[in-house]
Amino acid sequence: MAVKLLLIALLALASSSAILASDPSPLQDFCVVDRHSKVFVNGFPCKNMNDVKAEDFFLSGFDRPGNTTNNVGFAVTQANVNQIPGLNTLGVSLARIDYAPNGLNPPHTHPRATEVLTVIEGELYVGFVTSNLNGGGNRLFTKNLRKGDVFVFPQGLIHFQFNRGKTNAIAFAGLSSQNPGVITIANAVFGSKPPISDDVLAKAFQVDKNLTDWLQAQFWTDNYN
Repeated sequence: MAVKLLLIALLALASSSAILASDPSPLQDFCVVDRHSKVFVNGFPCKNMNDVKAEDFFLSGFDRPGNTTNNVGFAVTQANVNQIPGLNTLGVSLARIDYAPNGLNPPHTHPRATEVLTVIEGELYVGFVTSNLNGGGNRLFTKNLRKGDVFVFPQGLIHFQFNRGKTNAIAFAGLSSQNPGVITIANAVFGSKPPISDDVLAKAFQVDKNLTDWLQAQFWTDNYN
C-alpha cells in the first residue's frame, strides 16, 4: 500500500511539473514591459497600469519590405515583446519574412514557439525535420507553398523556407510565444563566440579540420531585425 501511494504521489508530482513547465496564464488584463526596471525575472517585469499607453500595444512598418541584399537573400521583421512591450505574458508574436529570388531562411529553430506561416506573395519550398527517431534518423516533411497557403512548424524543430521562384516572396508568421527566440543552425555551430573547438566540429561532422576552420572563418549574418 505504501509503495502504491508513493507511486501515485510521484505521478502527481510529474503531472503538475509538466503543467507548470508551460507559460502560466496571465493573472491580469496585460503586463506591459517596464524597460526601466532593474528587477530580473523570467520574462519582463510589468509597468504600472497607470503608466500604460496605447503606444505600448502598437508597431508600424510591416508594410515595408526588409533588406534582402545579403548572402542568403532574406530578412525577418519581428513583432515580439522586444518591439511591442504590450505583448509581454500574452504568448503570441508575429514576423514578416521577405525573400529575394533564390533567397533562403536557413535551417533554424524557435526554442519557445510553434510557428504558423502563410505566404502572401510568391512561392516557397518549406520543410522541417523531426527530432531523433527511436529507430534512428530524422524524418523530413516538405511542401511547396503558393500565395494563400499555410504551413506549421512545430516548436523547437529545425525548419527552413526557400524561394525557388524568380520573383520576390513575402510571408507572415505567427508564433506561440511573446519571445520565441531563434537559433540559426549554421550560425550557432560555426559562428559562435568564442568558437567551438575545431576538433569537436571535425569529429562531429566527420570532416577535415581545415574545412571546419574555413567554415568558422565565414561571415555569419543575423537577418532578424
